[in-house]
Amino acid sequence: MVIILNQQVTDAQKKHVLDTVLEAGATPYPAGPTTVVVPGNHAALTEKLASMPSVVQVVPIKSPYPLASREFHPEDTVIDIRGHIIGGQTPTIMAGPCSVESVEGIVEIAQAVKRLGGHLLRGGAFKPRSSPYSFQGHGEEGLKMMAIAREKTGLPIISEVMEPDKVALVAEYVDILQIGARNMQNYPLLREAGKSMKPVMLKRGLSGTVEEWLMSAEYILAQGNPNVILCERGIRTYEKATRNTMDLNAVPVVKHLSHLPIVVDPSHGVGKAAFVRPMARAGIAAGAHGVIVEIHPNPAKALSDADQTIDFAEFGQMVREVNLISDALSGSEKDHVLMHV
Repeated sequence: MVIILNQQVTDAQKKHVLDTVLEAGATPYPAGPTTVVVPGNHAALTEKLASMPSVVQVVPIKSPYPLASREFHPEDTVIDIRGHIIGGQTPTIMAGPCSVESVEGIVEIAQAVKRLGGHLLRGGAFKPRSSPYSFQGHGEEGLKMMAIAREKTGLPIISEVMEPDKVALVAEYVDILQIGARNMQNYPLLREAGKSMKPVMLKRGLSGTVEEWLMSAEYILAQGNPNVILCERGIRTYEKATRNTMDLNAVPVVKHLSHLPIVVDPSHGVGKAAFVRPMARAGIAAGAHGVIVEIHPNPAKALSDADQTIDFAEFGQMVREVNLISDALSGSEKDHVLMHV
C-alpha cells in the first residue's frame, strides 16, 4: 500500500503513522515528506490508517513497484525541464556526442541540435568503457564544456553519472542525470540520484527484464524524487547482426504498467548508424515519448561510438520523420475519439 499524508503533517503525526504500521507487523518505507510505502496487502491496517486525521489517502497496491505503478498514479507523469515537457504530446529529442571532446565541438553540436529541432543536448563527460584503455571522458571539464554549450544555445543538458560520490558533482552542472545500462541495478547510485532531486533518466540494463527495470526506478522514486524517465536502449540477445536488440515491445508494456515517461535510444539499441533513423521512427510509432541519439559533425572521427553515430543531415531527417509520425498518431487518436462520440 501507499500512504499519502497531509501536506501539513507534523513529525509527531508521521511518527505515529510509522509506529502504527510497525505495530501491525508491517515495514514502512518513507518515500518523501508525505508518502510512505508499505509492501504487502494489509486490509485491517488500511482501515486503521484511513481514519487518522494526518492521512489523506491509503492506496492498496499489489505491484512490487508501487510508486512506479499506474495503480498508484493512473495519469502519465510529465516532467518540465527548463520549459520543455517530457512525457507530453510532443516527442522529446535529445542528441549529442557519445563523448564531449572540446568546447568548440560541443558548442557546434549544440547549435546543430537546436537548429535542426532537438530539445536537449546529451554528452558523455564520465564514460563507462568496456576497455580500460579507451577514452574515458574529460570528467568535470567535460561538464563545464556542456554548461558553456547550454549558455550559448539555451538547450538543457543530460549527462551520465557512474558513481554515488559523483552524483552531487554531476547534478551541479546538468539538468538530467543519466544512469546507464551497466548501472541499472547499482542501488547505492540509484539512491543517491534519487536524493539529488534532479530528474533522472534510467536506462534499461543489458539483460534487465521490464520488472527489474521498474524496480530499479522504484529505488529513485522511493527517495521522494518523482522525476524519472525510462530509456529503452536495447538488450543483449543471441542476435549478432546489431550491437543489441532494441526491444520495442517494452515501450507499450511500460506505458501499460507505469506512469513514467519512456524514450528510446536507437544508437545503442542497434549500434549501427544506418539503422538509427528507422528505429527512431519505430520507437515513436510504438508510443515512446522521445528519442535520444548520438550525433557528430564527422562520425568517423568521433572519439567513441563512431559506428552508431549519425551526422547532422541524418539527424535533421530523423527529426522531421519523428515529428511526422507523432503528428500522424495524434491525428489518428483524434479521429478515433470523433468516431466514438
